[in-house]
Amino acid sequence: MSGLVLKLGPHERVLINGAVIENGDRRSRLAIMTPNAHILRLRDAIHPEEVNTPVRRVCYIAQLVLSGDADAKDAHLQLLRGIEQLSQVLTDPDSRLQLSIASKAVLDNQHYQVLKALRSLLPREERLMAVGAA
Repeated sequence: MSGLVLKLGPHERVLINGAVIENGDRRSRLAIMTPNAHILRLRDAIHPEEVNTPVRRVCYIAQLVLSGDADAKDAHLQLLRGIEQLSQVLTDPDSRLQLSIASKAVLDNQHYQVLKALRSLLPREERLMAVGAA
């Protein structure tokens, strides 16, 4: 994750390599220069009780790697299987692109990019679930 820039709002929290860091009273930018640092914005974190849909389950696995609660090697196969299962359902071009980005990011051990690509699918999944429930 060399060169990642985090833009933090006032009092926003971020988890970096297992340490929770809280921003001060003003907006700020942090440049993360260490490759493969585990970084998770806490406002983006999915809580265990919210893991109730297929996309959220795969996002959660990536999140566990970023938080240091799961080993990247152990999560690798789970992430690829989850992405493959999602690709069986989310067949539109936009979803396929995001799933392709997520797959490549898994293979490159870029778990922040995996989570970012998968999170972009959450609104689409929510709409599909709403249509299915109606």
